[in-house]
Amino acid sequence: MFVRMNRLASGSLSIVLLLVVQSLAQDWPQWRGANRDAKAAGFVAPEKWPTELAQKWQVTVGEGVASPALVGDRVYVFARQDGKEVLRCLQVENGQELWQQSYETPGVNPPAASFSGPRSSPTVAEGKVVTLGVQGILSCYDATDGRLLWRNEDYRGNVPRFATASSPLIAKGVCIAELGGGDGGAIVALDVQTGAEKWRWTGDGPAYASPILMSVEGTDVIVTPTDKNMVALALSDGKLLWQVPFSQGRYNAATPLVDGQAVIYAAGGTTAERVTLSGDAIETQQLWNNADAAVMFNSPVIKDNLIFGLTGMNVLFCVRKDTGETAWTAPLSAEPAAPPTAEGGRGRRGRGGGGRGYGSLVEAGAVLFGLTPAGELFVFEPSDQEFRRLASYKVAAGGTYAYPVIAGQRVLIKDEQAVTLWMIE
Repeated sequence: MFVRMNRLASGSLSIVLLLVVQSLAQDWPQWRGANRDAKAAGFVAPEKWPTELAQKWQVTVGEGVASPALVGDRVYVFARQDGKEVLRCLQVENGQELWQQSYETPGVNPPAASFSGPRSSPTVAEGKVVTLGVQGILSCYDATDGRLLWRNEDYRGNVPRFATASSPLIAKGVCIAELGGGDGGAIVALDVQTGAEKWRWTGDGPAYASPILMSVEGTDVIVTPTDKNMVALALSDGKLLWQVPFSQGRYNAATPLVDGQAVIYAAGGTTAERVTLSGDAIETQQLWNNADAAVMFNSPVIKDNLIFGLTGMNVLFCVRKDTGETAWTAPLSAEPAAPPTAEGGRGRRGRGGGGRGYGSLVEAGAVLFGLTPAGELFVFEPSDQEFRRLASYKVAAGGTYAYPVIAGQRVLIKDEQAVTLWMIE
């Protein structure tokens, strides 16, 4: 009897553990997902795409284009409402608010004052939630109950021209944040438990993109665009390992990609470089450059041996990862151009969406998802032959500049004022 009950208990535990593993595999805990590569786990494409998605709930949270974070059964949304920057924790199943924290702060100064919501997405890791407001206020909360654990205001009010738009990174107990603006900025590493400073690199101010973590021959490296450069810093002590002049044009807004020992980033179009460690420095060798794949606000995604992205002229492209050769291009839409009023890959926040070069791409197993500023979620094949759309859905009236969060069959959409859960059934 004991043996049988023990087996039953063991079986139940196995099921629970399996569900936990599956839940973790579907998490979207930060900017561009678990590995900052816009890859969603756990999605299974239906045999036949539905004619429309099922809306489960919608919650008004305020303005902002920070992507929601999803960890387990909780959604973390960072937005601006009633003169405050507000972090909310919602129950994913029904949208019920579990807790919220807020603080009063001015919005964005001109020339982007028409849109005051946060650009930086919350980061959830090690039981913490870290946010970075438009005026450079870096805050860390307990992910369970929302208690404020620490706050850094060293660069409060000292921000880039179009406000802070870089999303913090948490790696191995350290929070990496790009703070300040112009020549008065820095990349700062803080102990995620206490907020104590570990190191600070002041070689350049922040851009409107976000840092990524890369392992170069066993050394943990932070790779990120800055105001005028592309740099790599040692995670352990902030030592500068690599720096090259870098410009996307008017401003740097695209987050780079890591592919093994190669880094792929927006430079004169799209550039791939092999990265090696030589003593206490990094050396790079250019693998290819595709001048036609010129992104501005979009950060591309890799699927198998292909790179998909959106140019500043609203042209969707597919590039072969090994050679840099363009496989195909396709106009994304015929929407008229609109001048951007806020940066960081987020663009114009019009009532119905608009402008060129704004859009988010997500790899989800056998398909790719795209989201336009006008609230259109579309699905297409990851083919190198042609652009083939499989389905298209209207998920908001517009203002959809945040990434769609794909988790299993769930799709979280942040629009101009609300976050909505859709289901692919």
